[in-house]
Amino acid sequence: MDDRITLDYGSGGLKTSELIESVLLPAFDNRALSRLGDGALLDGGEKLVFSTDSFVVSPWKFPGGDIGKLSVCGTVNDLCMAGGAPKYLSLSFILEEGFPLSDFRGIVASIADEARAAGVSIVTGDTKVVEAGKGDGIYINTAGIGFLRADLPGREGIRPGDAVLISGSIGCHGAAVMMARSGLLSENSPLRSDCRPLHRISAAAADAAGGGANLRVMRDPTRGGVATTLNEFTDNMPFSIELDETVLPIDPSVNAACDMLGLDPLYCACEGRMLAVCAPGSEGAVLDAMRRIPGGEQSVRIGTVTEEMPGKVLLKTSIGGRRILPRLTGLQLPRIC
Repeated sequence: MDDRITLDYGSGGLKTSELIESVLLPAFDNRALSRLGDGALLDGGEKLVFSTDSFVVSPWKFPGGDIGKLSVCGTVNDLCMAGGAPKYLSLSFILEEGFPLSDFRGIVASIADEARAAGVSIVTGDTKVVEAGKGDGIYINTAGIGFLRADLPGREGIRPGDAVLISGSIGCHGAAVMMARSGLLSENSPLRSDCRPLHRISAAAADAAGGGANLRVMRDPTRGGVATTLNEFTDNMPFSIELDETVLPIDPSVNAACDMLGLDPLYCACEGRMLAVCAPGSEGAVLDAMRRIPGGEQSVRIGTVTEEMPGKVLLKTSIGGRRILPRLTGLQLPRIC
């Protein structure tokens, strides 16, 4: 590891994993944390799902959303991906002196609207203000609690032949934020963040699969995008995942933005898409259920779990070749969530 924290450690890629495995897990090791899911399952009278997240996106307002909407969707989605039904959120602000009150009111309104849409309540919180020049306008921290809906086996339940599904187009959030930050996004551009809550689509997938045995794992591919998230599934496991480039759902506006910025859509963050791995016999029912939910109309199978090259994620290209998709290394998209 490096002697000092760099921006690479917040990329969601190789450096982030290094920080977690070398510093955080040894210090806080316990059974709930060691699964390294989007949320932790907690024992009690009824099983709880618990997650926390912080949001430092720049700019704080972007096409398709703002930091307020993102803070609700991000935490709600983490709970959903752990098999939970989201119920309660905490909400804490760190505001910089001089931040316009009108902008703050707008962000709070976005949070309220999105919380109502996701069926969650903001039940506790905190506000701090730092001196001008000591922050970047506004940062938000949330924590969420839900009740376990589907007890998924996680990546340990993945088997060769399983289907890899995604609920819609890839890379929209990362591309939209980076284009807005660069000032290259025109007013009439169709490029928008995919930021949305996944409570309905995750519930529909779990119900259609008929139980956690058939639905192996769900995950929202945020930092590091689809490629890095799938590497988290295959890392040190006896299987690989092969994607089919010809069926990857990538909007033309995302492709255009990535070409301009020198990015790969497979490593661009999504904030309203769900990756799921399910048993092949459940694939049709799960896809049908996902497609009936608003935001899931483009759900499609993008890959297959195989035994070739264990531990790797592979891309079968449109010309018939194959290449390895490694974890994200270095810093591609800083501060996109």
